[in-house]
Parts: sequence; structure tokens; C-alpha cells
Amino acid sequence: MKIAVFGQAYKTESLNYIADLLEYLDKKKVTVHLVANLNELLKEKTTTNYKTFSTKKALDTNFDYLISVGGDGTMLRAAALIKNSNTPIIGINTGRLGFLATVNKENMFVAIEALLKGNYHISKRSILEVSTNEESDTIEKYYALNEISVSGKNTMSMINIHTYLNAQFLNTYWADGLIIATPTGSTGYSLSCNGPIIAPEVQALSITPISPHNLSTRPLVIKDNTQITLKIESREKEFLLSMDSRLITLKTETEVLIKKANFQLQMVELNNQSFFKTLREKLLWGNDTRN
Repeated sequence: MKIAVFGQAYKTESLNYIADLLEYLDKKKVTVHLVANLNELLKEKTTTNYKTFSTKKALDTNFDYLISVGGDGTMLRAAALIKNSNTPIIGINTGRLGFLATVNKENMFVAIEALLKGNYHISKRSILEVSTNEESDTIEKYYALNEISVSGKNTMSMINIHTYLNAQFLNTYWADGLIIATPTGSTGYSLSCNGPIIAPEVQALSITPISPHNLSTRPLVIKDNTQITLKIESREKEFLLSMDSRLITLKTETEVLIKKANFQLQMVELNNQSFFKTLREKLLWGNDTRN
């Protein structure tokens, strides 16, 4: 078995869990490839010289699994490496919330044992593909698991976002920005802007304005085979385009084209996990926090 391990060295605690994970996988005779930036940092914690992979290109198709150790942000960066390789991914949560990295760090070894034994199911997650009408290497094509959003570069002023669905005009949003979210991303940035929660298996996208000027402007749920075109009008010459954790600046005359990618992310869910169980636990549904 061949497994890729991804993590980010923001906290010493995360490095300790990664080192423990590597030791466990070594005992299980698993071939491990480690993301390149961790190899040097872990030299004091392990004597094994692991093969590495780069974050500058997509993961090879010959990995059985990708294990992400960190928070949801780490999981998003790890997912960006998979693209269309169909490598199943599982997240060990050493962060805070854990909507994506659903395995608690205390249960890491139990979870990995279940993974190696095949005691899990796959949750297929939609991916967004974004491109522009510009001929540029900066963003010829990029993918997002959670959401794609546009916002003003100057946070003190609103922007006009002319929005088209399959070339048919929908609305001009006068707002701080606009979020196009997948069902996976519906519990992220979109939720904090009062967007709807969408179950992962629902074939839909949500369009959620960020602090709209008109209070009658509400979030909208559309079919996920819809192509979305955004045209920005602003006092500024540039605006911001965010794709999960990646942020770039574009000129206001640039059109943003968004559609569902022709591949999905294979997310590992252990047999004792489910999307709705995660919702109950993370959003404290049914808990009286007054006591």
C-alpha cells in the first residue's frame, strides 16, 4: 500500500501527530511519501528518510490514499493536489472546527486502522472549476472544493456583480462580494453569510451575497450543471478572486467563468461517521449551552 501524507507546520503539536502517524504507518509496512516541506522539519522526530512529493504539481495516480493532518484549511490545500487523480482523502483534525478533517486527533490510530482494513465508505464531493476570459498563466484553470468568491479590493466600497446563469441574466448584486459554494463549502464561508446548508449528495450550488446593499437579496440554490458568469463593476480597477484558500487580483474587465468540474473528490468517511453527525457535533444542534 502506498500513502501520501500532507501537513503544514504551523504548530509543533501538528508535527508531533504527523511523526506519530508516520511511525504507525511504518509498523504497518505502508510505503509513505511525505510532502516536501515537512521532510526537513521532521528530521529530529524520525530517522526514516521518506520519499517526497511536491505541492507544485498534481499528485500521481498511483497512491492508495492521501492523509491530511491539520485543520480544514490544510484539508483544502491537500485536496487541491488531487485534482482528477481520484485518490481518496481522509483528514486528521489537529485544528479547531473540523467540518472536512473529521477524524479527531485522539482517534487517529483507530481511524487509520479502519482505513487500512477498508472499514469506510466514500463520499463523492463536487469540485468547482474557474477560468477567465483573459489569456493568462495566472489562472488558466483552477479548482475549488469549498467555494469561489469575488470581492472588492478596497474593503470600504461595494462592487456590482453582474451575474449570468447559462448566459441568462440573473441579477446585479450590489454587495461586498459574492460566494459560489458547493455542498461541501455550504458549511464554510457561505454559512457565515447566512447561506443554506446543502447535503453533499445534493446536485446543487449556492449563490450567496456578502453583505448586500438590498436586504431583499437572498441566497439562491441552483442546479450544479449551471455555468455561472460574473462581470464586475467597481470604482477600483481591480477586484479579488478567492478559490478556497488561494487569492488573486484581477482587472475589473475580467469575466469569471464558473462551472462544475468533470471529476469529483473521493472523501473517506469512516463507517461511524456521517455528514449529519458532523453537523450535530460541530454546530451543537440539540445542546443547551446555557448550563
